[in-house]
Amino acid sequence: MIHYDDDIKKRIKRLEGQVRGVLNMMEEEKHCKEVVTQISAIRSAADKAIAYIVAKNLEQCILEEREAGNDTSKVVAEAIELLIKSK
Repeated sequence: MIHYDDDIKKRIKRLEGQVRGVLNMMEEEKHCKEVVTQISAIRSAADKAIAYIVAKNLEQCILEEREAGNDTSKVVAEAIELLIKSK
């Protein structure tokens, strides 16, 4: 099981704040270009959070598989599949 450290929790809280900011922009009827720009920033931040989580999990799973004397290729394939599905 992965331990979610403070760094990733901060990233998610930042995303939460960005989403609230977009909702406020919509309520204030800001120009669509500004709204789309902020949503694009949210998507980029979410992609980075996904990559961080997958990388940390992959690192931990590889160590566990090696300690057990198992092949790590399945773990790597699963991580790649997670990243592909997240796009």
